[in-house]
Amino acid sequence: MIDNNHSEQQKEIFAAIDLGSNSFHLIVAELKNDQLLIIDRMKEMVRLASGLNDKGELSIEAQQKGLDCLARFGQRLNNIPAQNIRIVGTNTLRKAKNGADFIVQAESSLKHPIEVIAGREEARLIYLGVAHSQSENTENRLVIDIGGGSTEFIIGKGFSPSYTESLHMGCVSMTLKAFSDGKLSDTNFKIAELYSRLELQTIKNTYTNVGWTYATGASGTIKAIGKVLRAYHDSKNTTTPFPGITIKGLKWLIKEMVKQKSISKLELEGLNIERQAIFCGGVAVLYGAFKVLKIESMNVSDSALREGVIYDLQGRLSHEDVRQRTINHLLKQYHVDTRQAREVEKTLSNFYQQVQEAWSIEEFSSEQTLEWVALLHEIGLSIAHNQYHKHGAYILENSDLPGFSRQEQHRLAILISAQRRKFPKQNFKTLSKECNQSTTYLAILLRLSILLHRDRSENALPEIKAVAKEQTITLQFPDEFFDKHPLTLVDLQQEADYLKALKFTLAFK
Repeated sequence: MIDNNHSEQQKEIFAAIDLGSNSFHLIVAELKNDQLLIIDRMKEMVRLASGLNDKGELSIEAQQKGLDCLARFGQRLNNIPAQNIRIVGTNTLRKAKNGADFIVQAESSLKHPIEVIAGREEARLIYLGVAHSQSENTENRLVIDIGGGSTEFIIGKGFSPSYTESLHMGCVSMTLKAFSDGKLSDTNFKIAELYSRLELQTIKNTYTNVGWTYATGASGTIKAIGKVLRAYHDSKNTTTPFPGITIKGLKWLIKEMVKQKSISKLELEGLNIERQAIFCGGVAVLYGAFKVLKIESMNVSDSALREGVIYDLQGRLSHEDVRQRTINHLLKQYHVDTRQAREVEKTLSNFYQQVQEAWSIEEFSSEQTLEWVALLHEIGLSIAHNQYHKHGAYILENSDLPGFSRQEQHRLAILISAQRRKFPKQNFKTLSKECNQSTTYLAILLRLSILLHRDRSENALPEIKAVAKEQTITLQFPDEFFDKHPLTLVDLQQEADYLKALKFTLAFK
């Protein structure tokens, strides 16, 4: 008898969950020859975006519906290695003021971390998924993905996106804005077109000037539009090949919808009943995009965000991490002294190895993260020396950083803000209890590493032993070290005073 769970463990199995504004998706896949073999798919129309109230908070009912779905998804994650699982949240979780509360509960249910990704990062991952599902070409491809609360627009070649944008309109949000009365009328579609045009003005000139040879649509909304248009095309008994989604087809679709007058009575061949309530908003968004960007025709991809998440995750595990490219770009952009940063990184890594077990640091156990924190600690110097730690934190918190989730950016920003002077305890309260403790410990190690390289000397530091207890760290220096480095002694004494505010003891001898 074959043990399916055991055999699955022997393969390189990956899983991705996409917590979308309209639907939650789970895919389980095996990667073979750089192509995904989908083993399992699960999808539920949670409609998280519909649960946002006027205050921008998720209702208890919407949260519970999402948690119930994830409880079912969680069972499918059993026996898949934790490092091969990635869960991402999109527009609604970016917007929801109480999104963090939902994430805490969801992480507890799934036993895996959830990353909320920025709009442009979502666009990058969508493009990655679509590009891997289509034949390679060296010409520009336009990819559009209509989600529940946002729509992503990407232009790229091969597997590399060149332009990524996320606009604040989706099938759920557009339905709520333009069709709140439940009517399918010319007036409501004109209102929706106006909303679309306003959003698209920000990218119109750039995208049309760059141009593209192929246009591809991803997401359930565009796939549903494609199915309806194909069913209409096939019903005409024509031998002409289906042309894909065209402006002519979208105009016919809108006329057919207006004839039916009401969303609740909408019936179209090829349209799933689950998508009925928000279909009009998705059609309006795509119609607006076709008109503003002058798209001639569009094919439909079965792959999108979750497939892109798996390809990106696999790249991280095989040392093709886009985050490292992002870090390298930041170092060049902000003219960081990399020799100095590498010296700090070396000391930070050394201290970390000595105290990690005693402090049980889990959140930042990756050598990569230690390296990134050290390399980036001086990026704020390019703005001004005064308060440069705050400038650096602002850059990391607010920049588009491909490959990084919002939580990762936030933690890096907090660490950079805490590298010198008074310890910003208030900033750490935004983190979970476990992450707060680990991040605090790492911030202390970073502060000490920077302090010991304050003279920017090219001479290597002597061996320094670090001994840690729960709220204490003792640094043991070679004999006569402080006789030769009196300023370092003063700096350590001052640092000990700063850390007292944390009820933390720094000793040195």
